[in-house]
This record gives sequence, C-alpha cells and structure tokens, in this order.
Amino acid sequence: MGRDSSDSRQRILLITGMSGAGKTTALRVLEDLGWEAIDNFPVRLLERLIGEEGADNETGLRAPLAIGFDTRTRGFDPADIIALVKDLSARDDLLISTLFLDCSDSELERRYNENRRRHPLADGKPVATGIAAERELLSPLRRWANAVVTTTDFSSNDLQQAIRGQFADAAPREMTVTVSSFGFARGMPPMADLLFDMRYLDNPHWDPDLRELTGKDPAVGEHIRQDPAYAESFERIRDLLLLLLPRYEKQGKSYVNIAFGCTGGRHRSVFVAEEISGALRAAGFSPTVLHRNLASRTAEMIEGPQQP
Repeated sequence: MGRDSSDSRQRILLITGMSGAGKTTALRVLEDLGWEAIDNFPVRLLERLIGEEGADNETGLRAPLAIGFDTRTRGFDPADIIALVKDLSARDDLLISTLFLDCSDSELERRYNENRRRHPLADGKPVATGIAAERELLSPLRRWANAVVTTTDFSSNDLQQAIRGQFADAAPREMTVTVSSFGFARGMPPMADLLFDMRYLDNPHWDPDLRELTGKDPAVGEHIRQDPAYAESFERIRDLLLLLLPRYEKQGKSYVNIAFGCTGGRHRSVFVAEEISGALRAAGFSPTVLHRNLASRTAEMIEGPQQP
C-alpha cells in the first residue's frame, strides 16, 4: 500500500477492526512515520475534514492522514462508511485505502481479561458476547478493506514492524544520529543511548603545551593517538557502532545519541567524538556533533592529580 513519491494526491488511510487488535499501536507508528493521526473520528465528517477537491492545491502535497474508527465511534454504520469512501475515492486528488486489524476471538478474550477492560459491546455480559457482536457488525468492513492484518500471534513490536514495513515511504526516513562529548566532572548527559568513557586514554591536560587547546586541535589529536590503547579501542568502538546503528534503524528507532566522556570534556572526548563522526560519515550516516563542555575553563581541581 505504498505510494510513488511523484503521486501528489492526498493520502488517507482508514484504520478499523476488532477492539483490542492494535489500532492504537498502528496509529502511533504511523504518527512516528510522519502521518497525521486521528483516532475515534466520525467518518461521516471525513469530507468536511479534507475539504473540497482542489481547495488546497496551492499548498502542495500535504502530510498523509491516518484516521482510526471502530464500533464506538459516533454514528458508526458500515454501509454508510463504505458508500462515503467510494464517493471520495472517485476524486482525482485523493488516495484512500482501508486497513482492517483482526484477531482471533480467543486471543481478544485473553487480552481483555488480562487488561481487565470492558468490551465496548459487552454491555455487562461476558467479553465473548461483545466480541461476537462486534465481529458481526464489522464483517462488511473486513470484506471491503484493502488490507487485513491479523495480529493474533503478534507482539506489540511485531505489529509495529508490520505497519512500518507496509506504510513507510519507499525512501525511509533517515534516523537522526547525534555524537556528543562531555566531561564527567560536569555531570552526565541525560539522554545518551550509548556512552563511552574515554578516561583510560592519556590526558593531554597535563601537557602544558596542550592544556589550553582542545580535542579539535591537531596537536591534541596526535597526543591521544600516541596512547597504545587508542588505535585498537577506537576500531572496536567504531565497529560496534557500525553493527548497532543499522539494527536500531531497522527497529524503527528515530534518534540515537552517542556520548563520549572524559574528565573535563575538552580533550579526549572531543577528539574521539570527532573521529567517530568522521567514520560514521564514511559509512553513510550523517551525524550531528555536539561538544557540551568545549568552552569550559581548564581546571586542575576537576582533572584530578596527574598520574606518574
């Protein structure tokens, strides 16, 4: 159900199905993919929401729109919904499709009992009664839907992956990678996904000619490269990141924050962050580089005693 990037029609996806089959999860994933998502929307108002044909042509392509509805939605009537969508699908400026999320009765009953939620159609009766009534009511929409996804054996993560695979654009959104440096003595970064402590490397702070420089200065970089531990540890960190980042991207992670720390955040961490960023760019990533403590003053009290 993907779309050619040259298609200028407004893309609309209607999501319905059995209560408890994963509609909320699907809408959240679509929102992460850049869709505008609306849940429990009265479908009879759809024409009013999207406007008349050609009304917004001057604004160019709009964000795709995902609309969730089910038997609880006000004015729910499958026949009326199907008739309305058929009429709208005849418009040249719209691309409308319908996704139906299904699940076995036994699994739905297990989910409701586990979550201790009331089924919207049970009306004080057993959950199984509500499920049966809903299935009968929704049967015309299930037959008519463009796609049916059965979530009986799906975990939440499985459903997320299925939605991403089916509805992400042909050119996937690029994961945002941030590489930062910081000083442990000035506090830990709050949002690091991966954190590397570079304090095992020889500290340029204790060389008077390097103290006022930073990890961006060639002399500091050369000093750090001379440490016997640097070359092998750098290669191992680089290779680890090149292994992990594609896997994070495959899992749909939108942001990855990689932090390198040293004592003051001006020398070792800055140099390694810059070098790693270069290696990631060479591998096809586009990291943003941040140096939190680069402008901080040098301080022997922070750096601690010089090692012999």
